[in-house]
Amino acid sequence: MQSLVVYCASSLGTNPIYNEIAVELGEKMAARNIRLIYGGGGFGLMGNVANAVLQQGGEVTGVIPNFLADLEVAHTTLTELHFVETMHERKFKMVQLSKGVITLPGGYGTLDELFEILAWRQLKLYDGPVAIINVNGYYDLMLQQLDRMIADGFLKAENRGLLIVASSVDEVLELINEFWESHI
Repeated sequence: MQSLVVYCASSLGTNPIYNEIAVELGEKMAARNIRLIYGGGGFGLMGNVANAVLQQGGEVTGVIPNFLADLEVAHTTLTELHFVETMHERKFKMVQLSKGVITLPGGYGTLDELFEILAWRQLKLYDGPVAIINVNGYYDLMLQQLDRMIADGFLKAENRGLLIVASSVDEVLELINEFWESHI
């Protein structure tokens, strides 16, 4: 079974399309027998992507720091749940268990996870695909900033290319599948 980390918000956001894409991703991961690895929360987009995988008979592994579990935000019906001490341990454990990363809309935590895994990918500390689903143009301004970083000499174009950009669930899963096939 392949496995993918999904980074996303612990809230729903203001546009229902973000929840729709989270649920669709969960359903299609389960249909393709891809295990979800995620932050272990039971709320927002992250809770709903996990619920969608579980409702379709898929497998879900959560990784949550003890302090968040103590606040009763841990999802309680996962296939597997790992408890760690720190946020850094959480991020490391999640990517250890996965073969790739998909990022949905989110806030500071989501962007922290995305940019850390891109830095690890650039430094060859992680070799899986790293993707975003740019639903509703959510990441347009971030992508413009990456282009600005290239123009101003702070990011190499080849490292910008480490980020897979998709506009739909089907596209991101196909691009990740192509990545896996070309790196076997």
